[in-house]
Amino acid sequence: MRISTAQTFTRSLEAMLESQGKMARAQQQVASGKRILSPADDPAGAKRVLDLNQAVAATQQFQRNADTANARLGLEDSTLGAVTNLLQRVRELALQANNAPLTDADRAAIAGEVSARLGELVGLANTKDGNNEYLFAGHATQTKPFVRTAGGAFVYNGDQGQRELDLSPDYRITVDDSGSSVFQFIRNGNGTFVTAENPANTGSGVIDPGAVPNPSAWIPDTYTISFLSATSYEVRDSGGTLVSGPAPYEDGVAISFNGVQTAISGTPAIGDSFQVSPSTHQDLFTTVNNLVNALGIKGDGTAPSTRRINALNRFLSDVDQGMENLLRVRAGVGAKLNAVDSEKAVNESFEVHLRGVRSAVEDIDLAEAITRFNQQANILEAAQLSFSRVEGLSLFNFL
Repeated sequence: MRISTAQTFTRSLEAMLESQGKMARAQQQVASGKRILSPADDPAGAKRVLDLNQAVAATQQFQRNADTANARLGLEDSTLGAVTNLLQRVRELALQANNAPLTDADRAAIAGEVSARLGELVGLANTKDGNNEYLFAGHATQTKPFVRTAGGAFVYNGDQGQRELDLSPDYRITVDDSGSSVFQFIRNGNGTFVTAENPANTGSGVIDPGAVPNPSAWIPDTYTISFLSATSYEVRDSGGTLVSGPAPYEDGVAISFNGVQTAISGTPAIGDSFQVSPSTHQDLFTTVNNLVNALGIKGDGTAPSTRRINALNRFLSDVDQGMENLLRVRAGVGAKLNAVDSEKAVNESFEVHLRGVRSAVEDIDLAEAITRFNQQANILEAAQLSFSRVEGLSLFNFL
């Protein structure tokens, strides 16, 4: 068999190029730390790496969502804390006005601070987050949620929506509360019914917020407690039907009917009356504004003093309901913050696991790759040396 010089050159060149290619691939693997440089290296492995990369990217997005949730819930928690502190201060002012012998000027000064606090409360309800979006507007994040009309009413312009974020493929969390659930949907009075005096009363009777010893016996209606004399009363429903009495009146002793009870202290006059009616929703702004109005009742006579005390007592029961609602909402926020922290820890562990699996699939054994690179370098060097010697051979070398 005759082997031509051209054939020898071609075969030698192919061998060197093959060795050079293998060495270059080994060099790339060492430099990148990756076993799979292209899908052709390991189609199944490349598909597995692509799936793992997508899972890692999704987990990282969940972690970014968790950071967003933490920031938004943290802002809500701090805002609710500020609202609670504000209401506590307003409550202290109401107690001061209710218990101390004050003049009209003293009460006017307290009313001035309460009015300032009311403005601060509206400002907190209109808090914005870092994205310049209103925190308590529901989905209407660009709409100012609470405004006061020219008539003095407080209007909510947001909706009932709650923003949600995915923290994992199977877990979604709400990251805010609508303004209506925080500031508006609050039952006044004791939460079941509210008590009030007739503005035309002339005696010194003061009614307390009452309680509900037997909720199952309560029949929601507007009931009127009327004094037939200074020592007796009766209770009738909205249709005028007698519910209780006539019964003897004792200062501060419970008046019970239909599963509820209240008490009246002082000396009611003949014909004085008091109402017990079902609780309704009352926003926090109206509650605080009612305190301003109560402090604006002037005079220290029996009638104005009694009206003022009754109004202050109603405020105290209303604001307690508001603070209890804030406590419920804030407890929910705290639970969500704990859930976010827990989910972040789970995601972090899962991402570490995914990276480990991906590394096992695509990363190289560095020692093996370096050894293979050196081996290919030696093979290439030997091929080049052999070619240089063979290339110089001729028949004339043997003559």
